[in-house]
Amino acid sequence: MSETGLRERKKRRMYEVVSEVAIGLFLEKGFDAVSVAEVAAAAEISKPTLFRYFPAKEDLVLYRIADHEDEAARVVAGEAPPLGALRRHFLDGLERSDPVTGLNDDPRVLAFHTLLYGTPALAARVYAYQERSEAALAEALGGGLEARLAAGQIIAVRRVLALDNWRRIAEGERVADVKADAVAAAERAFGQLAVGLPHLA
Repeated sequence: MSETGLRERKKRRMYEVVSEVAIGLFLEKGFDAVSVAEVAAAAEISKPTLFRYFPAKEDLVLYRIADHEDEAARVVAGEAPPLGALRRHFLDGLERSDPVTGLNDDPRVLAFHTLLYGTPALAARVYAYQERSEAALAEALGGGLEARLAAGQIIAVRRVLALDNWRRIAEGERVADVKADAVAAAERAFGQLAVGLPHLA
């Protein structure tokens, strides 16, 4: 492996380790009860080093889902029709119980989602993350106002479907009992998108 490749791998590993240490502390004590200094000490790095990797405390948590930020844009790249590709991708995610779809009852996933959506500062950052997802998708759809309007609708549909699944699971329902409804809801939602956005269907 080249020296550049090794550096990148070590850097990525540092992101992963520090983020996991931080999330573990936040789940144990609460996001607001843990200081950045505590996270740095637990990760055995200095506070300035931590801030070089994670400029804000919220970034320690959002790193776990950062690679999903441009997911919709990647799904439609070179695929026609775009809505068909996004529909297949979401349904595949439900089949795999991908945490992004909300259809996952692993206790660690549920705890992470509770932390993410139950902490006001993190929920606000998730909103900014969704805005960037919309912008990336709009660009992939060709840019312009029409693409931005379409991207906003698509990202909103994916978010609402995932949150509905997550809420049902968080309230105690099993994945096996929610799955059929989740698939049917996704089919209806993407069907409605196709009616409203025929040029993408």
